[in-house]
Amino acid sequence: MEKMIVLGTDIFDQFIRDDGYYVDKTEILYELAALSRNKVSLFTRPRRFGKTLTMSMMESFFDIRRDSTRVFEGQKILMNHPDFCREWMNQYPVLFLSLKDVEGLTFLSAFKMLKKAIADVCKKLSFLSAEKKVDPDDAVTFHRLKAETAGVEDIKASLKTIMRMMAAVYGKPVILLIDEYDVPLAKAEGSKNKEYYAQMLDVIRGIMSISLKTNEYLKFAVVTGCLRISKESIFTGVNNFACYSVTNRKFSQYFGFTEDEVVKLLEAFGLSDKIDLLRKWYDGYIFGDTEVFCPWDVASYVSAVLYDEEEEPQNFWANTSSNEILDEFVNHRKIDASDKFEMLLNGGTITEEVSEELTYDRISESEKNLWSVMLMTGYVSKADKSVSKGRMKLRIPNSEIADIFKDAVVARFERTLDAGYVDAFITAMWNRDEETATEMLTGILWNSISFFDYGEDYYHGMLNGIFTSRGYTPDSNDEAGLGRLDLRVKDRGSRSILLMEFKRSRTETDLDADCDKAIAQIIKNGYNRIIPEGYEQQLVYGIAFYAKKAKVKLMK
Repeated sequence: MEKMIVLGTDIFDQFIRDDGYYVDKTEILYELAALSRNKVSLFTRPRRFGKTLTMSMMESFFDIRRDSTRVFEGQKILMNHPDFCREWMNQYPVLFLSLKDVEGLTFLSAFKMLKKAIADVCKKLSFLSAEKKVDPDDAVTFHRLKAETAGVEDIKASLKTIMRMMAAVYGKPVILLIDEYDVPLAKAEGSKNKEYYAQMLDVIRGIMSISLKTNEYLKFAVVTGCLRISKESIFTGVNNFACYSVTNRKFSQYFGFTEDEVVKLLEAFGLSDKIDLLRKWYDGYIFGDTEVFCPWDVASYVSAVLYDEEEEPQNFWANTSSNEILDEFVNHRKIDASDKFEMLLNGGTITEEVSEELTYDRISESEKNLWSVMLMTGYVSKADKSVSKGRMKLRIPNSEIADIFKDAVVARFERTLDAGYVDAFITAMWNRDEETATEMLTGILWNSISFFDYGEDYYHGMLNGIFTSRGYTPDSNDEAGLGRLDLRVKDRGSRSILLMEFKRSRTETDLDADCDKAIAQIIKNGYNRIIPEGYEQQLVYGIAFYAKKAKVKLMK
């Protein structure tokens, strides 16, 4: 049957049953179980890089209650490692807990969500409590967990309790999978409520410690998240623990699509001509020594193009979650990284010290921590494939992330416009003082971040925002004469109107000539021929921009 692009499901068995086009990552199973001796493996990757689907695939492969032969038919793990599959496929009890939906405005509401997540696991394993091999006390606790009436201490010990019951029934240790382990802490930190964060940290640390530390019922555990929270903070005493972040070579090819995989996918759907667009928009992440595309973006774009072949690339990644960490960095009151943002947005690189271990409550304490989180969460990537620790060369990976940066920086610029410059600029415009208007507009630009690829639309929007911020209602791209004027601003008190046309200059020396071209365009298209009833004069301006410089010129 012809494969399809399946979006919206991260349940592996369902994905395969729906004939989803699956980029085969199954050999991670062999590397984890046969080649690794880790008791606990933590994988940290940005959102939308396939963590949950991979964990669901692991559950399907190892779970003793399933027969997954047909699901893995044709996959690399079955073709390349048949002996391994006979030894491991569907041979162990598996406990899979996802914490991705555990959030709330308060600790109590988030704790309810945590209890619900654990209760959902219990409902899938409800048969355990009736098994004679299970300790009666564990069965009683299990009923509380299932009914969502368990207290904090029961919740901390919940996974070990369930694992003990599973081991008793199956006579084998349990494979534990915990997906998005750090989401509850990220949400708690985002609330800015220190007590909420401390309470949630206590619970998550308890769950991790009790289930992962000296647990005789544990075969091995795989944990995923965005950040590696410092071992001292949450993984204290967990032995044989390995973390694989975006900086590690090992396992680097298993999260995200390599170029070969994207080329093969596009060929399967007759879209090979789209590879350059995908490189520009969704490639550029370097994990360890492997360059990868964001899988969610690739799948979303291919799905959109299959529906409408004229579909242009868009920002799929930004729509999946908030960009709180970027907004916090851009708007940090004590850290001004404007020059570095400007360097990145203009295609350059910066070299920063980064830390692999963090705690959510200390992310904003230093610029080092903020750049570290930006790297771990995908807003910046390593600039090359060299594997180094400490100081790293960073860049924005692609056009999609650059757009997210631009939106955050522009929003900050609009919030922090210097009132003195704005008022002086507007006054000068009404007073025909082109020299002062030029000086003030350049001053406004100097406090913004310039991008080499910004066109007239950006400057157009900025001027529109400046006048709107002072109570005017500009007509933007309004029909006038033979075309559309960039901006018209009316002042009823003085019965005056400003007519403005904008140009983006290629060089600083072109500013004056481009102002003349803008004025000539107003005249040629007749934008200034008709004065609306009740108004006495129209002031015609050509305005040209180059990076952080502006030129304002009045038609004489």
